[in-house]
Amino acid sequence: MSTRNCQGMDSVIKPLDTIPEDKKVRVQRTQSTFDPFEKPNNQVKRVHSENNACINFKTSSTGKESPKIRRHSSPSSPTSPKFGKADSYEKLEKLGEGSYATVYKGKSKVNGKLVALKVIRLQEEEGTPFTAIREASLLKGLKHANIVLLHDIIHTKETLTLVFEFVHTDLCQYMDKYPGGLHPDNVKLFLFQLLRGLSYIHQRFILHRDLKPQNLLISDTGELKLADFGLARAKSIPSHTYSNEVVTLWYRPPDVLLGSTEYSTCLDMWGVGCIFVEMIQGVAAFPGMKDIQDQCFGTPNEESWPGVHSLPHFKAKYSAKNLRQAWNKLSYVNHAEDLASKLLQCFPKNRLSAQAALSHEYFSDLPPRLWELTDMSSIFSVPNVRLQAEAGESLKVFGKNNIYGKGLSNNKH
Repeated sequence: MSTRNCQGMDSVIKPLDTIPEDKKVRVQRTQSTFDPFEKPNNQVKRVHSENNACINFKTSSTGKESPKIRRHSSPSSPTSPKFGKADSYEKLEKLGEGSYATVYKGKSKVNGKLVALKVIRLQEEEGTPFTAIREASLLKGLKHANIVLLHDIIHTKETLTLVFEFVHTDLCQYMDKYPGGLHPDNVKLFLFQLLRGLSYIHQRFILHRDLKPQNLLISDTGELKLADFGLARAKSIPSHTYSNEVVTLWYRPPDVLLGSTEYSTCLDMWGVGCIFVEMIQGVAAFPGMKDIQDQCFGTPNEESWPGVHSLPHFKAKYSAKNLRQAWNKLSYVNHAEDLASKLLQCFPKNRLSAQAALSHEYFSDLPPRLWELTDMSSIFSVPNVRLQAEAGESLKVFGKNNIYGKGLSNNKH
């Protein structure tokens, strides 16, 4: 504002003692009731305070009322359940126990929802496990229908507890329940959801690095959710050198088995191919793998796989293998063999990305609306999209012992 304008305003404003008596009452009334921030009558402004109190401000024809405060389980109240507090969750039953963590089925006293409590024991000398720190820090920023939701983090002197949404079972238990291969339509929906979740994290330059059926949770409605981000990490571009001690052996790609420590999102895509084959065939694609003898369909060379001869564990000769001969059920499903072959490419850069795989012809008979969903929308929100009953049994809740993390399982997978 210019000086000239300010001076002009000062010339208009006069002290009350210079105003004639007959005009003082009108001036005083105007000055006492004017409020430049006053809302129209009966309009309510809702303000949420830091302690989650809901404050209503009202105006009326008789003047302004004092603020009315209505509290909703205010965290400031000593008796109210609070996020971030261990006593806000009730443990219902133990789901599993591993080397550094125990998982419980629980119930939130804040909102009454079922949760999974992953209680990580802290060692005084070692402190918080780096896998727990990594998992918590990554999951806090990931919000997607096909990624397990982290509700809360509770840190005490003895434990670190990660509070997840409760999901009934995992893909490993589901496949154990229905041996011999899953219903082809269900395989397609599970794979679509897996690729959807991976595409989301890969676009954010995050690698999961431990894809396996035990880390894919399945809800009672068929929603698949990526879980256990203990080995996941944010990836720089271009990629740096990482550890080759990643991914459970059965789902570890040939480049990593040969000693490569430079990888990108293609690391996860090999695991997708293995899981795809396992769902259709009913058995693991590469059980008990210690090298790439059974993974490469013929001996790779510098032409088919640039740089392969320089990898630490490369051997000069590998036996040839035919995809259809190895997994005959792929030929029973339209376009399944082609998709599997493009995911299980030995040369990492030849593997389909998650986004490209979602556009493969294998998914062409699914409703187009599935590609238009927002991140937090379930595929089952689209009409007529639902799981089919597996062979000989109707769909139901399949199990309860999901592990929510590799620290809970010592099995051979």
